[in-house]
Amino acid sequence: MHVNNKCVPLQRKIEKRRDMSMLIKPIAYQRLLDMKQTEQGIKLIKEFFQANLSTELRLRRVTAPLFVLKGLGINDDLNGVERPVTFPIKDLGDARAEVVHSLAKWKRLTLAEYHIEPGYGVYTDMNAIRADEELDNLHSLYVDQWDWEEVITREQRTLTFLKGVVNRIYAAILRTEYLVCETYPQIKPFLPEKIHFIHAEDLLRMYPDKSPKEREDAICQAYGAVFIIGIGGKLSNGEKHDGRAPDYDDWSTVAENGQAGLNGDILIWYPVLGRSFELSSMGIRVDKESLLRQLKIEGKEERLQLYFHQQLLNDKLPLSIGGGIGQSRLCMVLLHKGHIGEIQASIWPDDMREDCRQLGMTLI
Repeated sequence: MHVNNKCVPLQRKIEKRRDMSMLIKPIAYQRLLDMKQTEQGIKLIKEFFQANLSTELRLRRVTAPLFVLKGLGINDDLNGVERPVTFPIKDLGDARAEVVHSLAKWKRLTLAEYHIEPGYGVYTDMNAIRADEELDNLHSLYVDQWDWEEVITREQRTLTFLKGVVNRIYAAILRTEYLVCETYPQIKPFLPEKIHFIHAEDLLRMYPDKSPKEREDAICQAYGAVFIIGIGGKLSNGEKHDGRAPDYDDWSTVAENGQAGLNGDILIWYPVLGRSFELSSMGIRVDKESLLRQLKIEGKEERLQLYFHQQLLNDKLPLSIGGGIGQSRLCMVLLHKGHIGEIQASIWPDDMREDCRQLGMTLI
């Protein structure tokens, strides 16, 4: 595994700011591309990766909404506490719209509307505003993803199938890294050839005294690239590894390995910041049985009356697998940047901008 030593901090400093955001200050950070090269690199990565993702998973591009009507159950609820940005629509009697958090449910409705056959799917550019994000090197108010969704059969709702899709996505990431390094020789590859799979419960057993974030750091540093299975359900210690809404990913079905979970996250070890780094959240989606089970577990059974949930319960939606892959995050990693604000235009605290400027991280 090759690492660009100029980008590897011997140590890192994390500051807790008065505005409650966290900033990692990589020691001896060196910007490898100027702003013009960075913009060109972003374009290169986005065009090349989405073409590879489309080919790997047989996806066709569709146009996505920036906002959806409130009260239909279409918006992504994330962990259930994040507030969506809302506004009234004058010509609809002031009915309220919500800026999307992601398109996890909307994509499944689109598969049905387009009559997509098993083995094929859709992808789109998802742009979201998450006003409750705690701002740091990785988290912004603005979120951009490749959201994708593929129709599957009942027989493909297995952990083996999920792992196969993860491997294909990771292969597309590796090909994109190779192209970037060929285009900009000052950038050296660091991603491992293979991604390691581990269930969140096994990770807990390996590091019982660590927090979920510390466990992610430890396993990613050990393997370089990891897919953590089973995000959303409670583990043996009574806690979740991380939150996941109960009505899109299937995190409660017991898979062939005897553990619950048909979903997970792709993470890598990012030497520029000396920490684990999530690139994608994905999974096999709920069927009727797992939807009912997970809504009961989370005490959200009132959602069963919403439009999306009624469509699923009445067999109007296909079985599917899907996820989101961070566009700015992937560009940040492959261009060896220290802050996501070097990739995308957003709003940052003035003192964070100044700290980043002094470190050589010029925020757009």
